[in-house]
Amino acid sequence: MADGFTLIGFRHSVYTRIVRMALIEMGLQASYIEVDPFTDPPALVRFTPLGRVPVLRRGDFSLTETAAILRYLARTCGARHLMPNDAQALARMDQVFGIVDTSLYWPLVRQVFSNGFYAPLMNESGDFDQVATGIAAGRPGLKLLDTIAAEGLVLRAQGLTLADLHLAPVIDYLTRVKAGAEVLADYPDLSAWWSDISDSALLQETDPFPGQERP
Repeated sequence: MADGFTLIGFRHSVYTRIVRMALIEMGLQASYIEVDPFTDPPALVRFTPLGRVPVLRRGDFSLTETAAILRYLARTCGARHLMPNDAQALARMDQVFGIVDTSLYWPLVRQVFSNGFYAPLMNESGDFDQVATGIAAGRPGLKLLDTIAAEGLVLRAQGLTLADLHLAPVIDYLTRVKAGAEVLADYPDLSAWWSDISDSALLQETDPFPGQERP
């Protein structure tokens, strides 16, 4: 039985996957409503005027924005171990949220992944110039994450935090494209983090494309 939560999302969305991973890690269940934000905007507008997934509902309480959803779940459901106690580490976690949302999502997911993996999978033509553009645009964010991983306050082998959950699906999508997997290798500490987390049960259980070969 669901723990009173309803998740409105799109199965191929990295942000929906992030929340699904958090629910699993916290031992929570949620009923699920699938809404495609690209083809069913009227249906999604019933849940949020922003027209974006995910949306988390519990009773009359409705919440959007993935980072806010993660913090809410951790604070209300006894999973504070996913939020560092140290002020600097907590700030780094929030910084990872911001880097993903403002500097990585569009170039790495909407440009690299969408054109290099998703479009061909859907038997559509991908724009491979967009793959190259996305790789170039994503490098500054990847470089900054590499320094954060090297520092070790978050994105480390021991001590899973919400930062790992927020970042891992994006890197998973990036590495499904050959050029994306190659560019990640330029950032050794981030690559080491990915090597540690890439075969986690959380990623396996929430994989939207099981059985698809990687480059």
